[in-house]
Amino acid sequence: MAEVPGPRRIRVLLVDDHQVVRRGLRTFLEVQEDIEVVGEAAGGEEGIARAEELRPDVILMDVKMPGTDGIEALRRLRGLANPARVLIVTSFTEQRTVVPALRAGAAGYVYKDIDPDALAGAIRSVHAGHVLLQPEVAEALLAAQDDQPAGAGRPGALTDREREVLGLIADGRSNREIARALVLSEKTVKTHVSNILMKLDLSDRTQAALWAVRHGLAD
Repeated sequence: MAEVPGPRRIRVLLVDDHQVVRRGLRTFLEVQEDIEVVGEAAGGEEGIARAEELRPDVILMDVKMPGTDGIEALRRLRGLANPARVLIVTSFTEQRTVVPALRAGAAGYVYKDIDPDALAGAIRSVHAGHVLLQPEVAEALLAAQDDQPAGAGRPGALTDREREVLGLIADGRSNREIARALVLSEKTVKTHVSNILMKLDLSDRTQAALWAVRHGLAD
């Protein structure tokens, strides 16, 4: 009988200007049964080209790199409608670095001292559609929101169903998982998410999750 193929592995591209970092990441990730490193790049410009060539599922990318940095690479990948989920892996913790990276489209932001097993979990999480932030990153985003004028949106602007959806967004659930939890279609969940962002004057799921925390709708 023909062998039944197993689940497709998560295809990962490494983008970092330090070869020793790329080598360390590759060495660890190559022992993960469900993760495959498909390529490397030493900078943002090369990373964009490799992402378009290889079409990875997840890109691990540093922020500060010579030439095209990680934030500019994120913006350009989004402009190219590249489907890869980008997980920032960096040593920079400042709010002025964290906030632009997430606004540019990063699906997660972790620090280079992250436990290796936790990094593998982070890759799986963002691949599954979650937004992943270490606690310090979430605190930086909350501080950034505190520095901005309050939006017009308030909890009372949401329907009960939208509040349920928002709570699950804050819990890190993908649209598919929310649909299963609430017994809805993914299309209906997507509509609820769009309505939430519009009513609360927010731009993405990360801001929605933090808004829910600030207003007591999630932990």
